[in-house]
Amino acid sequence: MTSKTKPTDPYAKAGVNIEKGNELVDSIKASVNATHDRRVLGGIGGFAGLFQLGSKYKNPVLVGCTDGVGTKVALSQAHNKTHLTGQDLVAMCVNDMVTCGAEPLFFLDYFAASTLEPKSTAKIVKGIANACKKSNCALLGGETAEMPGHYAKNNFDLAGFSVGVVEKADLIDGKGIRPGHILLGVESSGPHSNGYSLIRSILKKHKAPNSIMQTLLKPTHLYPAPVLELIKKTHVKGMAHITGGGLTENIPRILKKGLIADVNLSSWKFPKAFQWLQEKGKISQSDMLRIFNCGIGMVCILDKAEVEKAKKILSRHKLRTFEVGSIVKGSLKEQIQYN
Repeated sequence: MTSKTKPTDPYAKAGVNIEKGNELVDSIKASVNATHDRRVLGGIGGFAGLFQLGSKYKNPVLVGCTDGVGTKVALSQAHNKTHLTGQDLVAMCVNDMVTCGAEPLFFLDYFAASTLEPKSTAKIVKGIANACKKSNCALLGGETAEMPGHYAKNNFDLAGFSVGVVEKADLIDGKGIRPGHILLGVESSGPHSNGYSLIRSILKKHKAPNSIMQTLLKPTHLYPAPVLELIKKTHVKGMAHITGGGLTENIPRILKKGLIADVNLSSWKFPKAFQWLQEKGKISQSDMLRIFNCGIGMVCILDKAEVEKAKKILSRHKLRTFEVGSIVKGSLKEQIQYN
């Protein structure tokens, strides 16, 4: 008897190929193991991933985040760029995490498809592993599901889950934000992983120039390394990861009642890709700011005296920054205003 799946295997006839799953695991082992350090106990293939927190923390708070890539997956498939979606997946999780001041510890991924193609899937997982390594985060494990009849032919979806840690005394929760503090915007690489259902609807009617399409397909910026350095060297009062809901909905999430984010729209220019989307989609400025990041992927709130130092730190990570506004007193329900 051979352990390999025979062509007559009933599971293979139903559309699930166990051998392809095993082939995938073998092809990604090196990439996954490259993200591990001494804190990871055991290797790939176990029933659970094991991570030793260690004793360096006095009063640790664990931080969990989960997210997906959304319909950017479909656009990436159409342009043969699915290998880039791995970084999108990791970034959407760990970028949320660092807004609390937490350092990423480990990441888990979930990949589901109608049919498993080991070579193309391995490229995606290797992209996840590479992004984890850049974020000093172990790819601890994951799940790959072949689901014929559930997903349309050649379709797939991605989801991720990450865990990080921060000392309770160092938790960034926005409680220290005061009137006069500056909103420092950090550039995005493009729309990141948000607004792609609208983007795809625009692309059905209008052909994008190559330069615009390249921006739309760019992976989401990974902010952990620059932001964690910023936190160590300055006194960041609050941070907002600009995802779905844009600036309009994400900045107020970290503000106490009675505070307003006063945003100066002349402090930065919408990048060309966003200008193109706005023009071709006939989208109002208020809707642009509520749907897309409009070129600002992260907002850090600091005392004015530390802004120049923060700019220099982020510049060393090749990130442009913009003083997009300040915090003012007010009772505006939306807690954000544009001028």
